[in-house]
Amino acid sequence: MSESPAHSGASGGGAATAVADTILEMRSITKTFPGVVALKDVSIDVRPGEIHAICGENGAGKSTLMKVLSGVYPHGTYEGEIIFEGKPVEFRGIRDSEHHGIAIIHQELALSPYLSIAENIFLGNERASRGIIDWGRTNSEAAKLLEKVGLAESPDTMIYDIGVGKQQLVEIAKALAKRVKLLILDEPTAALNDEDSANLLRLIQSLRDQGITAIIISHKLNEILRIADRTTVLRDGQTIRTFDMHAEQVTEEDLIKAMVGRSMDHRFPERTPNIGEEVLRIEDWTVHHPIQQERKVVDGASLYVRRGEVVGLAGLMGAGRTELAMSLFGRTYGTNISGRVIKDGKDVTPATVGDAIRAGIAYATEDRKRYGLNLLADIKRNVAAASLEKVSKYGVVDGGAEARVASRFRDDLNIKAPSVDVTAGNLSGGNQQKVVLSKWIFTDADVLILDEPTRGIDVGAKYEIYTIINSLANAGKAVIMISSELPELIGMCDRIYAISEGRVTGEVPREQATQENLMRYMTMADKGASDDKDVTR
Repeated sequence: MSESPAHSGASGGGAATAVADTILEMRSITKTFPGVVALKDVSIDVRPGEIHAICGENGAGKSTLMKVLSGVYPHGTYEGEIIFEGKPVEFRGIRDSEHHGIAIIHQELALSPYLSIAENIFLGNERASRGIIDWGRTNSEAAKLLEKVGLAESPDTMIYDIGVGKQQLVEIAKALAKRVKLLILDEPTAALNDEDSANLLRLIQSLRDQGITAIIISHKLNEILRIADRTTVLRDGQTIRTFDMHAEQVTEEDLIKAMVGRSMDHRFPERTPNIGEEVLRIEDWTVHHPIQQERKVVDGASLYVRRGEVVGLAGLMGAGRTELAMSLFGRTYGTNISGRVIKDGKDVTPATVGDAIRAGIAYATEDRKRYGLNLLADIKRNVAAASLEKVSKYGVVDGGAEARVASRFRDDLNIKAPSVDVTAGNLSGGNQQKVVLSKWIFTDADVLILDEPTRGIDVGAKYEIYTIINSLANAGKAVIMISSELPELIGMCDRIYAISEGRVTGEVPREQATQENLMRYMTMADKGASDDKDVTR
């Protein structure tokens, strides 16, 4: 394994000699926010026609560095120098960077759902003559771009009619319409299933072969190992090292050690299960689509969970895992819901979120930024949000009690923030997830449904989340864990239910759980699949 310098070429007048081998150099970038140094003397170089990965823990400075590069943080708000195609550049906004051929695709896609694919591709870059949009040219050019990115959709298709994987391809087509030279992708596969992720990675490799340089930020180290030519690791806002992925075999362990500053021999914390009595059972649970009401999204699902147990839900995208969880939690999804919910041996009817909370059921959503947190509110407001009666007197919130509770969770869950008055939107993804967990732990729920609890967070923060989950189980809580990462389910769960097309197709105990075994059940479409002799009941 070889190490290439993150800062190539001499400083000052050496740019002319260094840029023969680089399309981009960022030299000694320092970016500060009030009370926080986000980037400290960070340097990175990117070669033409390569896929350059950037990885690091949440809060390492990856996205901040890319926002400096793309002009989101304009010249003058940071220290350091950017050299692009051999010339110093000073981007004062996104349009400046796009004018030079740099395009960034953020993790939260910037598409308008109520416009067509073609309209989104050319939004702000319209194909017009004398102020009038030429729709024939718009759709024709959009069709060519869609073919280039491998998306077999009509340019007239509305964005809300296509999935997240296809929306990522529309974002790339939008970048190609601007004659992109350097494409920046921030966590491009975070919300994608395995098939869509593989298709997107193949497209990025294809664009590289066509001469388009790419920078990819990802927490999925297996994807970095698969497609990156070089990988730069950031830690605590500083450049740690740049790996040449082709010089010698680089492993996930090499990247993890550079990211967290230590070896992580055990990816999942050990736990000796102490499983008690059954706390929750659902029987023949059926949920219909809220719009296409004739369609069953969850079809006769039955499962149970016991105290001190972590039970996984495995399934491909669209299998119905989240819909099952949301419909159970106060019927926040679906119509024509039927079936039984049995809590502590008694039938309950959690018809509203309040009913579910009072019944001792909590649900931490997969979309923490939209549904899990109030990003404009501080930590203490978010922690207390689901249990205001516990910090209130005569209907008035006691600010002191609210702060004390939040401070306790900040300490217990190691939320990295100077105080509980910090706005939730300013926290890293891992710390935001800890605030979400704090909110639901504070409800004293017996059953916690955790939907993709580690999505979009780094390996170090994941380990902390796993430790919290184990501590909940050790305290006698029942945990239902939904995850798209099969190794995560296998490493954390005592039992795993597989779901396919809304049906429970298999129940696998920990000792029998393999990726191959789970995938077999996850891809079963036959309703009778759950009668397979290998399924444990």
